[in-house]
Amino acid sequence: MTEETSGGSGSGAAFAPGEGPAPAAPGSTSLSVSRGFGDWLRTHRLSLGFTSYQTGQLFLVGRHPNGTVSFNQQQFNRAMGVCWRPGRLYLGSHFQLWRLENMLRPGEVANKTFDMALMPRNAQITGDVDIHELGVDGSGRVIFVNTRYSCLATLDLTHSFKPVWKPSFISKLAPEDRCHLNGLAMDGGRARYVTCVSRSDIVTGWRERRHEGGMLIDVETDRIVTDQLSMPHSPRVHGAHVFALDSGRGQIIRIDRETGAKQDVAFCPGFLRGLAIHDGHAIVTVSKPRNGAFKGLLLDGALKARDAEPWCGVLIVDLNKGDIVEWIRLEGHITELFDVVALPGVACPMSVSPASPEIHSTISFPALEEVAAAA
Repeated sequence: MTEETSGGSGSGAAFAPGEGPAPAAPGSTSLSVSRGFGDWLRTHRLSLGFTSYQTGQLFLVGRHPNGTVSFNQQQFNRAMGVCWRPGRLYLGSHFQLWRLENMLRPGEVANKTFDMALMPRNAQITGDVDIHELGVDGSGRVIFVNTRYSCLATLDLTHSFKPVWKPSFISKLAPEDRCHLNGLAMDGGRARYVTCVSRSDIVTGWRERRHEGGMLIDVETDRIVTDQLSMPHSPRVHGAHVFALDSGRGQIIRIDRETGAKQDVAFCPGFLRGLAIHDGHAIVTVSKPRNGAFKGLLLDGALKARDAEPWCGVLIVDLNKGDIVEWIRLEGHITELFDVVALPGVACPMSVSPASPEIHSTISFPALEEVAAAA
């Protein structure tokens, strides 16, 4: 196996706040991290994964044995939602849902560096249903947000998908992305909350409601917990609250599950998608706008009021203080990210792309003794 580095100057260089990398060459992307980022990963004993649907890439971020930050970057067409289970990563893509497995035995290291090597072992064909976020329930069943058909769905051996739930205001499962269902929160092994941009029941009707009317919905009761959000994303159950991204305002928010009351936690300089919570911190991705401005969103005015430019990157936020404590920043060709996941207990992960030469020659199998013992 060989280590994949990011396009451009992806060296994991550290910068003090306010500083940044040199401009990336045309068509490439440079990656930089805050000065304490590597130590933060070490202290909290985890690595990260995040995706860019814009360029179709999965990034895995960890620490080399010498303490420098490692970026492993692999191609997965339109990489979207990710879900981590120990030793296994699920990844939604353009028309497939991938399952990647760690091929290393306990104590093994790949290329003298990586303590986890994720190999694609299964790709379920769903067709282009615009998979957004996903999770795994208590029975091991994968649940994903089928945005194009405005429902939650699971995999099926015969069909493209099997619907398991839809919002009560959606009258028909049609390939029309009516309300832009996008986020999923699991709770106790069950799909519990979802976010959508509006209650529209016509083709792409949500696009006219981006600034208001965004909802958090309780899947078990169909109750609308709140409809006072702007382009919400990525609900996550944490204690007595649901944390989510009020992306149209650039805010990480805390929502009371019973009353729907929301409280701002932190402002982030970009369009928020993807949220992981670990050890009292929120880990989020931020993206730059496609058209140069977040037209029609309060986020645009909030950035101007702060005399700030939007970022593309990953931010780590102290949930108690609301402070951005560490970050990854991408400059150059990549301007939009989607999801992020924490990998606790993993120091330096890598993966192999189905489009890479290594996929043909990277082969593993259990010893006969292991097969016999298992039997």
